[in-house]
Formats: sequence, structure tokens, C-alpha cells
Amino acid sequence: MSEAWLVAGAASVFGLAFGSFLNVCSLRWPVDQSVVRPPSRCPGCGERIQWYDNIPVLSWILLRGRCRKCSTPISVQYPLVELAGGLVWGGMVLRYGIEVEALRSALFLTILIGIAVSDARFYIIPDQFSLGGTVLAFVLAPFTPAIGLLGAAYGAALGFGLLWFVAWAGEKAFKKEAMGGGDIKMMALVGAFLGVQGVLLTIFLGAFFGSVIFGPISLKTGKLVPFGIFLAVGAGVAFGWGDPLVAWYVGWAFG
Repeated sequence: MSEAWLVAGAASVFGLAFGSFLNVCSLRWPVDQSVVRPPSRCPGCGERIQWYDNIPVLSWILLRGRCRKCSTPISVQYPLVELAGGLVWGGMVLRYGIEVEALRSALFLTILIGIAVSDARFYIIPDQFSLGGTVLAFVLAPFTPAIGLLGAAYGAALGFGLLWFVAWAGEKAFKKEAMGGGDIKMMALVGAFLGVQGVLLTIFLGAFFGSVIFGPISLKTGKLVPFGIFLAVGAGVAFGWGDPLVAWYVGWAFG
């Protein structure tokens, strides 16, 4: 096995653990709870989860998705988020090697996962993800020549400004809140990581995915669209395939 795969494997193990912590953040931050205290407990019987029952992915499989004491089902969300964390961190190290860009990319994608989970469960995007992630983006921007501090600043300003305008215009048109503040702050995060082009592509893709996937459900049930989920998906696509998508569109539209 090559050294690159060994390093990626170690990064994946770290990502699995990070994913476990991300589950805690995604479930506690939206309801203003500490991620430190109390320790993880079974939602059914309240029994504290011991370390050997808290091993990412493996413990859930061995326990067959149930609490050891009371057999209350444990959501499949937990191993899926942990697995996603492992794949993200291992994948970014394979893609970029032991470089700052691997760290920057893994953090960005991990935050997007946390945002999607929080918005799906609570219709809330915690500031710890959006504002905290924006700060991280600015700290790491100087190590990314393609973005840089100026590009991060332009992107954050455009992302925040565009979504703020959409929210303002929607409220004026429909006489009610059209978009949550969490979505607006989230786009500052996306802009700081991806720059101006990433902002525009993320909003387009987020609107497209939201309309196609959740739009019909929203029209039928009257439920609000958890737009942060679709913005997170759009940002992930923009991160991975932004340049080829833009090149294809330019060639199709103007070629």
C-alpha cells in the first residue's frame, strides 16, 4: 500500500471521529445546548453512552442500531454522518496531499454536512457553522492563491448581499418572511470559501435542486423549504465541479 493511501486512511479515521462530533454539534447547537456537557446519552432511557458504544460506525453496526440497555432505536443519521466525515477527510488528503488545501476543503465540506443536518432537523443553521466557518475561511484564504483574502472578501460580501436582497424582496412581495437569516449568513461562508463564481453557481444550483426536489412537496403540504440543505448540496457541487460546469455552460450558451 502506498504512503498516500496510508495517510489518507489515517485522515479517514480522524474524519470518522470528527463526524461523530459533528453529530453532536448538529443536534445541540440549534437548541442552544453545550456540545461538551452533558455527555452523550440514550434518548430513550437516558443512560450515558460508554466509549465502547461510541466508536464511529462500528458501534452502531455491532449494536444493530439500538441502545445496549433499553434497545431504543438509534438513528441511522449517526453512522451516515460519521461515514461522510471519514470519506471527506480521506478523499481530500488523497486529492491534495498533506497540504493546507486538503484541510481547507475538508473543513468546508464537513461544515456543509453539519448545516444540512441541522437545517433538515430544526430548520436552523447555527451561527457556529455559518459565522464560525466564515472566520475559518478567512484564516485559510491566504494559503489558497486561487481565492486569496480579497477573493474571500468579495465572495462573502456577494453571498451575504444577494441572499439578503432576495429575503428583503420576498418579504416585500409576500408580506411574510421569505428566507431565514441562517441562509443569508451561510452564503457569506460559501463565498468566503469559493469566491464570487462559487456564490453564483451555489445559488443557482440550490434554487434548482430545491425547486425540483422539495418544491412539489412544499406546494402540497405547505411546509417551508429547508433551503440550507439545497444550498449545501449546491455548494458541494460547486466545490467539486464548479469550473467544468461553468466552462460547459459558457460553451453551450456562447459557443
